[in-house]
Amino acid sequence: MGPEPTTPAARPRTGAGLVARAARTAARRRGAPALHPFGVHAEATLAVRPAGGAWGEPWLDEPGDHRVLLRWSRAAGLPGRLPDALGLALRVHDAGGPGRPLDVLLTTSGGGRVTRHLPLPRLDATSGPYSTLLAYRIGTRQGLLIAHPSGASPHVPSGLTALRAALERAPLAFHLCAALPGGAWWHLGTLTTGPPLDLPPGETLSYDPYQHCLPGLRPTDRFSGVREAAYAASRAGRRATEEVRGK
Repeated sequence: MGPEPTTPAARPRTGAGLVARAARTAARRRGAPALHPFGVHAEATLAVRPAGGAWGEPWLDEPGDHRVLLRWSRAAGLPGRLPDALGLALRVHDAGGPGRPLDVLLTTSGGGRVTRHLPLPRLDATSGPYSTLLAYRIGTRQGLLIAHPSGASPHVPSGLTALRAALERAPLAFHLCAALPGGAWWHLGTLTTGPPLDLPPGETLSYDPYQHCLPGLRPTDRFSGVREAAYAASRAGRRATEEVRGK
């Protein structure tokens, strides 16, 4: 018998397998997530003040102030003097009810209709927007989540040491918006940072927007197989390193 034909359904699985192997290897070697390996954590508050009528997701439709644990990181883990895509990971505690957090992962991007889908390396953490890059189900609609720095935000270098120092000096504010097809922008809330937090040595939090999402606020299925495989493999690589260290 000859080799099995390559079907459209098989190609994503192959791609997911390659990405998973790469993520597992990187995480095992680093003892940290494959991407965004090291970061600065801080408490924050997300004041949800939705616009645009009813979204169809209670968390978006009901104004409220929510406690957030954020993590700022550099995607490739490059030294601070070099440009790198920055990640802003948000964990909104109890967004879906007690014990049901919401994770949102944002990456430095452009603001245009095309560039908002592309990661953009920067040397400044507050000079432009952060986007989910891939589409989200936002209530009954589909679009992206984007966080824009407040116009009053100071210049903050993108190195982790500089980010931590900025968080210690004063709060930083970002406007969380929904970017819908056709160019429409809708304000969802305002994120205000608090002082940085120190985690126990060797502890790194894992954010996962597929495991921690809401029925009406979640990533769409496009590329979900590849991304979920990468997250799972990264966690497995870190566990393997922890097991070796514990022996």
